[in-house]
Amino acid sequence: MDLREAWKKALATTEIVRPRVRPLLTHEATRLPYIFLAEATPSDRTLVRQGEVWVERPSIVLPEGLPQFDGFDFEKAMGVNEDFLKTFFLVRGVRFPSVKFNNKDSKQEFYEGRLSTALDHYRVQLQRGEDVHTGLIRGRDDCWPFAVLIFVCSQAARSAENDLRRLAEDFPGPSGPSLS
Repeated sequence: MDLREAWKKALATTEIVRPRVRPLLTHEATRLPYIFLAEATPSDRTLVRQGEVWVERPSIVLPEGLPQFDGFDFEKAMGVNEDFLKTFFLVRGVRFPSVKFNNKDSKQEFYEGRLSTALDHYRVQLQRGEDVHTGLIRGRDDCWPFAVLIFVCSQAARSAENDLRRLAEDFPGPSGPSLS
């Protein structure tokens, strides 16, 4: 599948069914576990990918807008290298911070049941376990790396207000003259 086509399909079909409740950490690496579900062939089965993305500051200071994507298998899944991918995002106005996005798939299996049944199963499983860390994502398997990045970006966007508040608390501005 063409990269542009995969991106469009991922944008159109990715659904974050259950976002992570806890915000991203402001000053340290954040672990974003996820369960990604996609309809399999035959359609009475569901592909389940479980993994986590570590969002971490790189060990060297990088120029702005130079993210690192490890473990997403874009070359294997879509035939493009990381430099081409960065250019692809840049042309579309999609900006990532200069941090390292490290995806680690831990398990890939099939759930014996339709996608809707699998969604219900994993939603209940996460609620019963009171899991506020793991996101539940629905999408197409042929563009799963983009779906996981969409999940990560949505979590970062949800955390932005909280991050700004924490930064303001950690680095207060000048207090101005005292009126007493």
